[in-house]
Amino acid sequence: MLHDFLGWGKAFAFLGYNDDWREHRRLFHQQFQGQAIQEYQHKMVKEARKLTAGLLTTDEFTKNLRLMSAATILGVTYGMDIRDNSDPYVVLAKKAMHSIVRATTPGSYMVEYVPFMRYIPSWAPGGKFKLEAAEWREAVSALFTKPLEHIKKEMVQGTAAPSIAVSLLASLEENSENSESERLIRNVTGMAYIGGSDTTVSVLGTFVLAMVLNPSVQAAAHEQIDRVVGNDSLPDYTYRELLPYVTAILHETLRWRPAGPLGIPHQVSADDEYNGFHIPAGAVVVGNVWAIFHDPVRFPNPDTFDPTRWLTSDGQLSEDVSDVMATFGSGRRICPGRHFAMESIWIAMVHILAMYDIEKLVDDTGKVVEPSGEYTSGLVVYPVPFKVIFKPRSAAALSLIQSMALDD
Repeated sequence: MLHDFLGWGKAFAFLGYNDDWREHRRLFHQQFQGQAIQEYQHKMVKEARKLTAGLLTTDEFTKNLRLMSAATILGVTYGMDIRDNSDPYVVLAKKAMHSIVRATTPGSYMVEYVPFMRYIPSWAPGGKFKLEAAEWREAVSALFTKPLEHIKKEMVQGTAAPSIAVSLLASLEENSENSESERLIRNVTGMAYIGGSDTTVSVLGTFVLAMVLNPSVQAAAHEQIDRVVGNDSLPDYTYRELLPYVTAILHETLRWRPAGPLGIPHQVSADDEYNGFHIPAGAVVVGNVWAIFHDPVRFPNPDTFDPTRWLTSDGQLSEDVSDVMATFGSGRRICPGRHFAMESIWIAMVHILAMYDIEKLVDDTGKVVEPSGEYTSGLVVYPVPFKVIFKPRSAAALSLIQSMALDD
């Protein structure tokens, strides 16, 4: 489904290990490695502040999280200014991502297990999957082509905003055959477009859930932010090293309820053996991220949300923080966008914590509405929708939130 019917072979995350994959990976790494993305921190700050302002008047905060995530990745990758969730590029990404979730959920499509079904006509019994695939394939194709076509037109007109796509296209030599280079650029930017959206929404949704269920953690974060940043100023990246508790909250969020609890399935390219187990070539191996992060030996009381497990006795980040990177995979296929994800999620978290108390909803009868704590299922999981109150922490915080709304 993923490759043959939906066209996701364009996404190098799903390519086999070969020269083409290595070339895609090299180009992606150049643009999204830790040092390179610092150039785009101003965009991440801008979108974090728009998110913070939007939370003041919303009763469906997940929509705000989704808008922030899409606006950040589309702004950095293509220089686009996204205003709301009805933007066609946001809708396109959501539809394309849905196709990945469906196609990678075991048991969703029998053609994965009975290959001859690929020859069944779409109108015949059992052929409905071809109708779904045709609709999704169009969205997948547009995901990779339309944004770049838009940027190329803007470059000709001289109106293109600075972005990764503009930088890559500008580096191509004029009057040369650039079709292969453009293919790489199209695939790499398209992969960033889809890879940086839903996982961020999942992580920030879990963060909100963890905060409303753990008011003492919120209080500890508020104390550190007030002491370091002050209660009448906005945070930014210059405070990051001085706010280890906020970073520990990010790490604990990734561990407590990982966005991809079973990671990305991998296929073994040659016979292998692990701890006496024979793994034949072609076998699919699933890295159980959930089990790794809920190992009671490594993480005592694993179901407890405890940021201090990432801190030393004097409150600084522990050397063990590298463990949390298991959420991004491992080895040569570890997520190349992990630095971007950590930067954009951290700045959103610190803004929310600086400005708001996140509280449980109280209904009209005075009864506290408890979040279920349940999650959806799939390749990427999300908290089942729940409602909370984002309450400005002070008059000074409210004034800052309102000023951010005016800046928008």
